[in-house]
Amino acid sequence: MHTGNRIRLCTLGLAAAAVAMLSGQVVLGHGDVTPQPIDTSALPDVGEDWLTLNPYRDMGPEVWATAIEIGASGYNQNCARCHGLGAVSGGLAPDLRFLEAADYGDEWFVERFRHGYTQDGVTKMPAFEGLLDQKAAWAIRTYIETRPDDAAMDEIAGRLKEIRDALAAGTGDVAALKAELSAIAETLPTLSGAPVADSIARQAALALDGTEGSWKKAAEALTVGLSAAH
Repeated sequence: MHTGNRIRLCTLGLAAAAVAMLSGQVVLGHGDVTPQPIDTSALPDVGEDWLTLNPYRDMGPEVWATAIEIGASGYNQNCARCHGLGAVSGGLAPDLRFLEAADYGDEWFVERFRHGYTQDGVTKMPAFEGLLDQKAAWAIRTYIETRPDDAAMDEIAGRLKEIRDALAAGTGDVAALKAELSAIAETLPTLSGAPVADSIARQAALALDGTEGSWKKAAEALTVGLSAAH
């Protein structure tokens, strides 16, 4: 194995191990959260038996995008209170963005999702099995693993603001700006090792679909995303 690959695998493994160790430090009453229902009807069925690998990771771009959208809603309703908006932890709960987008990270995630976590008789995280289905679990997982590296986002925030301002003012070459946003999106890494980040650059590029007013939607996507980042 190439030395760089060994270093990367080691780094990802250490990050996931750190997340596992942090699970013993989760406080502020995960057990107080009442699970909120998630509509997963738009996602393909994945069977009754619980899987150990994220099935939506390799079902194609349309299923992947749908899983992210549903997972974002599910995460914000059920997980953000303790694990942070956008999956950015404030340090009191594990930062789930570091879970490897591979077998180890998937197995850790689904174990915690199904059975929760209890320490010294205190529920730090509720068990979601029986309350949310497997499709909901893997949609949330897909959303988490596709969060972009915030450090990389900081580096291009200035340019994204310029693009946002040009779109909001209705100036500039929309086709060129779409191409630039797509190029930016392809370069942004994830912290999980997932190959594609669901960044605001990607969302804005997709919003520029040629329909009337799409430039306004793209500008709004950038505005919301940049505001959330800070």
